[in-house]
Amino acid sequence: MTTRSELTDDEWRSVLEGPTSAGLIVITAARGGMFRETIAMSKAYAEARAQHGQSALLDDIVSTKPKADHTRYSSMAEVRENGLRHVREAVAVLQSKATAEEVDEYRRFVVALTHRVAAAHREHGQDVSPAEQEAIDQIAEALGTPATAGDPAQE
Repeated sequence: MTTRSELTDDEWRSVLEGPTSAGLIVITAARGGMFRETIAMSKAYAEARAQHGQSALLDDIVSTKPKADHTRYSSMAEVRENGLRHVREAVAVLQSKATAEEVDEYRRFVVALTHRVAAAHREHGQDVSPAEQEAIDQIAEALGTPATAGDPAQE
């Protein structure tokens, strides 16, 4: 089992940025609902904490307060571009340090988080808007996993 102590500070920061960057990409994908969607991201962490013990690595990740700083980017395109880079970097770190099962658990957590964020605010009568679905698909591609992995509606 991989734990936080096995990663450098930079690697750990990268792993922590992955889920929050993915959530921020979805939050900014469509107009409206930012407050609800931000709360949904926090709830995804709380739910993962409630499943404590299934993965030491995931336990370490979700025990931290999710932080997403959208102010360091000047456009939504920058949020998406840099966020996807953070997601790819996080997976690369985990692939080099964690077990394949832990990497898959991380991927499922991030995808589940994106679906929860997207569903937190209905846009145009849809739980997940086309812009949000496109963001989820791009995040899943950056993770190297199907967009349905971790989607509560698909399980």
